[in-house]
Amino acid sequence: MKAFTIAYYHKQLVKQVRKVIPYEPFFYPLDAIKNWNRAYGGAGFIQYQCSVPFNDNYRAIKEIMQRIADSGEGSFLVVLKTFGDIKSPGMLSFPRPGVTLAIDFPFRGESTLQLLEKLDQIVREVGGADYPAKDARMSAESFQCFYPNWREFAKYIDPKFSSNFWRRVTEPLIGD
Repeated sequence: MKAFTIAYYHKQLVKQVRKVIPYEPFFYPLDAIKNWNRAYGGAGFIQYQCSVPFNDNYRAIKEIMQRIADSGEGSFLVVLKTFGDIKSPGMLSFPRPGVTLAIDFPFRGESTLQLLEKLDQIVREVGGADYPAKDARMSAESFQCFYPNWREFAKYIDPKFSSNFWRRVTEPLIGD
């Protein structure tokens, strides 16, 4: 991971060139590296993306980054962006005003899962959310806190719809 980061950094130092390029290499730079996912090891990786509101001088993001650093479970692929202040009309929309952090962690079993639960706790405390589309382990408690309109949304689901994700995040029903 360290070698990749150093090489990628130095690649950015080359002479700037103005040209039009196809969108695939721009938006998906890792696709140019054959089997890039193997850099995470045989157990693969787990994606984590959260969004936290702008508050407390980025305290939540700083705390999340410190927890990750302290855990030794870092990643060479991290994206930090800001979301605008337009509220989404969707009942289960992830984007909300604030900062979003996306990280691909090498999967190290229980230690990775425990770290992500600690990160979820920070996100819950500040009124943020995890991104369900990238989730592989979010708890029912976290989902129901992050998406308080989930019950209203559930009324519109086809009764024959079934997914492991939906069962995991809605059962047991918190507060029932």
